[in-house]
Amino acid sequence: MSVNSNNSPLYAVIDLGSNSFHMLIARLVADSVQTVDKVKRKVRLASGLNENNHLSQEAIARGIECLAFFAERLQDIPASNIRIVATATLRIATNADNFLQQAEKTLNHKINLLSGIQEAEQIYLGVAHTSCSEKQRLVLDIGGASTEIIVGERFTSKKVCSLNIGCVTFKKQFFNDNNLNDLNFNRAITAAKNILTSVVDEYKKIGWQSALSGSGTMQALAEILQFQHLPAIVNLAFLQKIKQQLIHCKTINNINIKGLASDRKPVFASGIAILIALFESLAIKQLQLSSGAIREGLLYEMLPNMRAITIRERTIKALEERFHIDNQHNQRVYTQAQALYQQLASTWQLTSDNDRQLLSASCLLHEIGLLLEYKHHQRHGAYILSQADLAGFDQADRQLLVALVRNYKGDIETHLLNVQAATTAQNSYYLLAILRLAVILCRRRGDDILPSYQVSSNNKVIQLSLPKTWLQQHPLICDELKQEQHYLQAIDLSLEIKRL
Repeated sequence: MSVNSNNSPLYAVIDLGSNSFHMLIARLVADSVQTVDKVKRKVRLASGLNENNHLSQEAIARGIECLAFFAERLQDIPASNIRIVATATLRIATNADNFLQQAEKTLNHKINLLSGIQEAEQIYLGVAHTSCSEKQRLVLDIGGASTEIIVGERFTSKKVCSLNIGCVTFKKQFFNDNNLNDLNFNRAITAAKNILTSVVDEYKKIGWQSALSGSGTMQALAEILQFQHLPAIVNLAFLQKIKQQLIHCKTINNINIKGLASDRKPVFASGIAILIALFESLAIKQLQLSSGAIREGLLYEMLPNMRAITIRERTIKALEERFHIDNQHNQRVYTQAQALYQQLASTWQLTSDNDRQLLSASCLLHEIGLLLEYKHHQRHGAYILSQADLAGFDQADRQLLVALVRNYKGDIETHLLNVQAATTAQNSYYLLAILRLAVILCRRRGDDILPSYQVSSNNKVIQLSLPKTWLQQHPLICDELKQEQHYLQAIDLSLEIKRL
C-alpha cells in the first residue's frame, strides 16, 4: 500500500558509505528537525575491494542484508520524502552496477550514485544547516574510501575536492598486519600527505576561520574527549597523543582507549593517520565536531524553507514551542540584556559576536525548565539544554548556555562557568551578570514597568542608576537588587545601586 506524503510528516535519508550504512528518519516539529530514528550498520563495503577494485560477493551480501533491514522501515514513508545515496566505494567498484541493481530491488527505491564533488557539496550543506557560523569554514570528512575537503561560507561551497584517502582502504593498505607501530603510521601519514600535495596550496590560499568535521574518526575523538569531560575540540598535540596510545596498544585487537566505542576500533588508527596528515599538510590549528554531514545535507535540502532563518533561531523557536516558554516575557529579558550589554561591552571588552548570541539565547531559554516544576526549574532547564538536540550550538556553546541558565538567579555555581570553553571564564562572569540583572529588572513581567536607567562599570564594580521614585514604588525589585550585591561576589563582581 502506498503512503501519501500529505499524511506523513516523516522523511528518510540513507547513505551507503564505504565504512557504514546509515539511515536517518526525521520529522518537522515547529519548523525544526526532530530525529525519530537512526540505524547504523558497519558494513565496511570498501574492505571488499580487491587490487582491481572488484567488489567481493561477501561484501555485496553484507550490504544487501543491511538494506533489507532498512527496507522494512521505509514502507511507512512516501517516496517523495526519501533520499538514498551511494558514495566512494560504489564509485570505484568495477562491478558497482551489480550491487546497485540488487540494492534498488531490495529497497524498492532509486539510489543516486554521487560523484566525489557532489558528495563533498552535500557534506558541506549538512554542516551549513546544522552549525552556526557567518565566517569562512573548512570542512573535512574522512570516509571509508574517500576524504572530502571543502571551504565555504554560509550555504555556498567555494572549493571542494574528493580524494582517494579512506580509513577502510588505508587500514587494508597500511595496517593489514594488525600492528600499531611507528612504521605503519609513518607509511600511512606519508601516503596521505603525498595525495594531499596537489590541493594544499589552493586551500591555504583561500583560507578559513574555523575547521569542522563530523566524520566517524572525529566522532570517535569527540567521545574520548567527552569521557575526559573536555570539549570536542581536537588539535595536533592531542592527535599525536592518541597515536602514541595506539602504538602502546601494539595491535588493533588490543586497542583500549577509554571513551572509544568498540565498533570504532578497527579503522580508528587509519583514521588518525589521515587526520594527522590533514592537520600537518593544511596547518590546521584546531578542529571542532560538526553536528551534520552528508545525511543532514540531503535531509535539510529536502525540507521546506530551511534557509529562511538561521539554524539557532530555528532551534530556539522549536524549544519555545515544545516547552511552552513565555516568549513575551523572555523577549523583555532579551531587550533589557541587550541594553545592558551595549552600555557595558566597551568597558568589559566584550567583542565576541558568539558571546552576544549565546547571551541572547540564554535570555530566550532561561525559563525552559518551568514546564516541569518551579522549585528546581533552573536545574531542570540546565538538564534539558544539556541533553536536547541543539542544532547550531556546538558542545562548547552548549556548556556556556547551560551554565547561564543554571545560574540566572540565586546562588552561583562558578565551576560551571570555569569549565565551559566557549569564552573566557571572565567573559562568562560578565555575561551572567548581565543576564541576572535583566531578569531582576523584568520581575514584574510587564512591558510598561521599566523606567529609563543607566549602567556603567568601574573595574569590577557595576553601577546601576535608577530613579529614586521608581525604586520606592518597586520594593521587591529593589530588595532583589540588594541581594544581588551578595550573589555577585561569587564571580568577583560588585553592584552599586544609585538613586537618580
